[in-house]
Amino acid sequence: MQAADLEAYLHEQIPLSSAMRVRVVSVEQNGVVLAAPLEPNTNHRGTVFGGSASALAILAAWAILHARCRDEGIAARLVIRRNTMEYERPMVGEFTARARLESNEQWQTFAHTLARKRKARITIVATVEHRGEAAARFTGEFVAIG
Repeated sequence: MQAADLEAYLHEQIPLSSAMRVRVVSVEQNGVVLAAPLEPNTNHRGTVFGGSASALAILAAWAILHARCRDEGIAARLVIRRNTMEYERPMVGEFTARARLESNEQWQTFAHTLARKRKARITIVATVEHRGEAAARFTGEFVAIG
């Protein structure tokens, strides 16, 4: 899946991504990087709203699963089951979320379980960065239903 295709899909299917002005920076087999500007994601202190940082991390984690499933011809509904977010420092400008699959083995287990049981779970970690430094960390468990 190409970055432009993923960005168009997110904006069409997940309207919040359009409102946040999310850009797809890169899409690779095992990772996705999304970015968003401070405006319209600001809070009353002039920093990134925590909900926007969380939403960008969730979108990045979900997007890597969506892109990989699409590239491999796997039809599944992907939903988030639970997540945690740890904020380390404020962000006062554009911010990014980098989500990666832990390993090929993690993906293979997930895909095999989904094919066999029509349902699978996978945990994705994303780092929210500002000015090249980690500002928040996300861990989310996603469920795929075939």
